Amino acid sequence: MPSPFIFLLLVLLHSPAIPASASRCTATVFGRTFAKCVGLPTQGATLAWTYHARNATLDLAFSGSFISPSGWVAWGLNPDSPSMTGARVVAAFSDPSSGGLILLPFFLDPSVKLQQSPLLSRPFGPHLLSSSAALRHAAAVSAGAGVHIFATLKLSPNHTRLHHVWNRGLYVQGYSPTIHPTSPADLASRATIDIVSTATEAAGPSPSSEVVLRCTHAALNAASWGILLPAGVAVARYLRRPLGPSWFYLHAAVQIAGYLMGAAGFAIGIVMGARSEGVEYGLHRGLGVAAVVGGGLQSAALLLRPKTTNKYRKYWKSYHHLVGYGSMVVGVVNVFQGFDVMGLGRSYWKLAYCLGLSTVVGVCVALEVNSWVVFCRRAASEDDDDDEGRRRLETKRAGKENT
Repeated sequence: MPSPFIFLLLVLLHSPAIPASASRCTATVFGRTFAKCVGLPTQGATLAWTYHARNATLDLAFSGSFISPSGWVAWGLNPDSPSMTGARVVAAFSDPSSGGLILLPFFLDPSVKLQQSPLLSRPFGPHLLSSSAALRHAAAVSAGAGVHIFATLKLSPNHTRLHHVWNRGLYVQGYSPTIHPTSPADLASRATIDIVSTATEAAGPSPSSEVVLRCTHAALNAASWGILLPAGVAVARYLRRPLGPSWFYLHAAVQIAGYLMGAAGFAIGIVMGARSEGVEYGLHRGLGVAAVVGGGLQSAALLLRPKTTNKYRKYWKSYHHLVGYGSMVVGVVNVFQGFDVMGLGRSYWKLAYCLGLSTVVGVCVALEVNSWVVFCRRAASEDDDDDEGRRRLETKRAGKENT
């Protein structure tokens, strides 16, 4: 069963990263001419601007492109560091009401990465004097359509090094942009630019080791908590009679293999969390801890399993079933939560996992129906045997009375 996820891991690891080379820029944007421009290192984006030193105002134009008809493109500034957290951005997307292009301001506080609630529009700040957006050579938002975001800002005197951030996503829910893809290039969409000298300090793409950890974490957990452990539960429930006593060893082998893989994925998640300061996925982490603790309790329960003749055996079985089913449900839910954290909530990878899980569920449904059919037939057969036995007994009694 885990083979599709090993294939997924290999594909992810060998997928070529988008190069971080800067795009060509032009100082003339949508009929407006600016003093300077630079090509930004990712997503084919560019930035053009004119800085008015006498009153410390900045006119700029950010140029990017959409990746889906329902997507968004955003640019912004972070006053403290070249990172998304703490940035104030403006996002362009199609207005759900009118279908026209709309530009709204947002503040990216640390809770945004958790995706616990929709991102709500909040003022950019008093230093944004004006902003607007326009499509480039397109009548409506579509995949590949270009967009220009214009802004005029009031800067602090002699403050010319600005931390720029930009990105784009696949979907907008209402007026709330959803999380962007998490490829190395997308995560590196930030740069520090001196608007006087045009000196640019671009963030490099995520180290290959981080990509390996993220992909390994996803593949191990999807294969273990999402497929192997539910399959092991199915073995215990449906294969006792067909396999005889050997069902227990198969059940134990599948569960142990799944738990070890899941524990390895959990350990990788801890390493990733330690390397990502300020980034915290509370729900995903909490569900992961609950699943690992539940699996550990199941393993410990095997060492304390009473014999079949022990009067406490029935209580142990109830505990084993409750914790086992609970851990399985938590694990599967957390796999879906992990897809959302990685920005793969509507991806083919999630579809592939859903197909694998659906196969397991479908087999379980078929086996459940078969077990009930067998049970009903056996019960009917036993009732027929009982009726036949009663008729024979009554016949014998009647014969004795006649004699």
